[in-house]
Amino acid sequence: MDVAEHLYPLLFLVGLCAGLVDAVAGGGGIISLPVLLNLGMPAPLALGTNKFQSSFGAVMAVSRYARHGLLERRSCRTGILATLAGALGGAAVVQCVDPHFLETAIPWLLGAIVIYTVARPQLGEHDHPPRFASGVFFISFGLGLGFYDGFFGPGTGSFWTIALIGLQGYNFLKATAYTKVMNATSNLAALAFFAAAGQVHLVSGLVMGAGQLVGARLGVALAVKRGARFVRPVFLTMVALVMLRLLYVRFAR
Repeated sequence: MDVAEHLYPLLFLVGLCAGLVDAVAGGGGIISLPVLLNLGMPAPLALGTNKFQSSFGAVMAVSRYARHGLLERRSCRTGILATLAGALGGAAVVQCVDPHFLETAIPWLLGAIVIYTVARPQLGEHDHPPRFASGVFFISFGLGLGFYDGFFGPGTGSFWTIALIGLQGYNFLKATAYTKVMNATSNLAALAFFAAAGQVHLVSGLVMGAGQLVGARLGVALAVKRGARFVRPVFLTMVALVMLRLLYVRFAR
């Protein structure tokens, strides 16, 4: 399909805003995906284009967080390999299994994350000793959440962040940095499937991707400067918005 050229500045701004929010706390898809759908793109094309443009921001965010010393290479490598395997498995399974049941369950799980985080005001402000060995954690959650992201997707970043805080003892800022690594991995794995099926609008994706690069860079700088206390409320807001959007989509049908 064709997209009018006068809409490209809007798409750039949408990518910028989505990239900024996503780099800080995740959830940028609730900004970018509805815009693509409102352009009249069929759902598979909108989803593939959204994966394409968001990959620019995810990779930029990872590189910036790494530059600030928030990522440890060995843990990242283990998590990336496990997440990649899980995401490819999930993307393969979704071809023959209807993920309809997840549309009902996931919003309530996100609601539980909001309640849990609000009920523990000190959660994620400082690092704490981990409850699992790093390798065991990243293999287990990489396979599990990678599979979920390839199979269904919404809320994956929220699940990663809360798991990293609760089980690995990371603060919100550090958890967000690792979340972006795993999100980038499963995004690129899913993108390979969409691209192979021709479900990516290249020009729109590149324009939004340019915005994502700028937004992600600004978002990381903001998160690092303000710290975990800033990331926490943004995280809560985005989890709540993702939950509400999923509920709206579920019951609007």
